[in-house]
Formats: sequence, structure tokens, C-alpha cells
Amino acid sequence: MEHYEVIEKTLVHIEDNLNHPLSLDSVSNTFNMSKYYFHRLFSAIMGCSLNQYILSRRLNKSLKLIQMQNLSLTDIAYQLNFGTPSSFSRAFKKQYGMSPNSLKKIGNSIPLVDIPPVIKRPIKNINGDIVTDFTLTQFKSIRLSGFVFEVDLSTTDFKEKIRFNSQMLIESIDETISSSCYVIYSNCQPNSTKFKVLIGIPQHLKIDIPNYFTVDVPQLFCAKFKYSGDLLDIGDVFITDFARFLKISRQETEDADIELIQVFENIHNLDSEYHIVVPIKKLHIDPDN
Repeated sequence: MEHYEVIEKTLVHIEDNLNHPLSLDSVSNTFNMSKYYFHRLFSAIMGCSLNQYILSRRLNKSLKLIQMQNLSLTDIAYQLNFGTPSSFSRAFKKQYGMSPNSLKKIGNSIPLVDIPPVIKRPIKNINGDIVTDFTLTQFKSIRLSGFVFEVDLSTTDFKEKIRFNSQMLIESIDETISSSCYVIYSNCQPNSTKFKVLIGIPQHLKIDIPNYFTVDVPQLFCAKFKYSGDLLDIGDVFITDFARFLKISRQETEDADIELIQVFENIHNLDSEYHIVVPIKKLHIDPDN
């Protein structure tokens, strides 16, 4: 079974057993895995510890139970294995900014959160630490032609704007043209939530359509990762993955105008697997270290 399949089954197992005691020992035993390896695997894939995840799902389930008139907060605390009502109240207030008693009194509801998807990506074991698989590589300079537009993270429609322009590029290119597709995200300016995005293909393909821009991307030393799924939906996961990569590999980010680049193999299939390349500093590596 693939590592992401183990975690997918784990999430279902947890959801089905929130009313029962759950621990690292019990969950790892369910899947016949060493608790030490399972802990590292779960943390690497989900970006949080198993205990943190279980707590978040119990609190999520409590939202529905709080609306039931026949259950007291004490009943809910014990039903969801919080140990004591005060432990439940503290955790709830930390998560939602109000006490469960306040929520019950005002009668409003907080939206339930579905089981999160497991982002599929290869992993590697480095001296006992599990991280998303990466390669240190040179991104070769390239001239790209495509759409350039500005995005504001403070708006609610920034994801739709990126997807709209991606689709517009696909529709403007003949199906007989075979090419990789590049999505380049610039860094936000200081004290700004705005950044620029280029969605393009190699300029030599001679696509002659109005409103296209041509941009030269310089050679970059990068960390390269492989993912499946929409980057706009896995952003938080990638941020966690990249932070773990920096810590474990002892690399440093490069102060570049480009924050990251998505590289799709096929311009006509942006739902496929893709690589993310992120500029990093080319540090001297001590061969004796």
C-alpha cells in the first residue's frame, strides 16, 4: 500500500472512532506499523501531529453535537474523549475563539469541515526524518510567452482569476501543439498582498496572439518537488513541506523575484502531475559533514 493510501485509511479510521480512545499506539497498531515511523509519516503527509489532528476532528464533531438539545457540554466532553469538560472548553475556545457554552447559547452554527484530502507526492527518508521528495537542480534559463496578470491575495477571487487565465491559455493553443506549460509566481512586494503570475509556454513555438507577453526567466538553482492536485488548494501543505525541507536539508531560500514555478509536462492537461521549483541559495557543502 502506498504511503498516501495508509494516511487516507487512517483519516477514515479516526473519523469512525472519534467516540473511542485514540492514540499513536492504537492507530499505528491498526496499520501494523512502527509508531515511530507512523508518527513521522503522518506528520510529513498531514503537516501536523496525529494528536493535533485527532483533537481538531473531535472539536469539529463537537460543533454538530452542541446543536443537539438533549446533550450537555459535559456529555459531549466525555463522549468525545476529552477527559474533562474543562479540557474540552479550553481546546474549543482556542480553536474557535469562543467557549462551547457561548456557541450553545447564541444558537449560531460554525461550518463543519470535511475530512481533508491527502495530497499525493513522493517522500524520502533522510536520517530518520520523512520529507517530501526533492531534487536540487538547475532550472535552465528560458524565454516564455503567455498571459501576465496581477493577483491580490486579499481578495476572495484570486484563485478563480488564476484558473480563468490558465484555461484561456489552453483554449488559445492548438491541440496539435505539444508543449510544457509554466506558471510563474512572483514574490509579493514588501507590505503588499499583490503579486504577478505568468502562465506561458516556450516562446519558440511562435504563438501569435494579441495580449501575449514574452518574459525571460533566468537560470536558477532550485529545489524541485513533484505533486498531484491543484497548487491553489494545497498551498498550506506545500508551505509546510518546504519549511521541513529547509530545516532538514539545511538550505536557505534565495532572495529572488520569482517565488516558485509550476512546470506541467502537457499544456493540454493541467490536472496532471507537475513539478514545483523554488529558488534556493547554492550553498557550499562540506563533504566531511
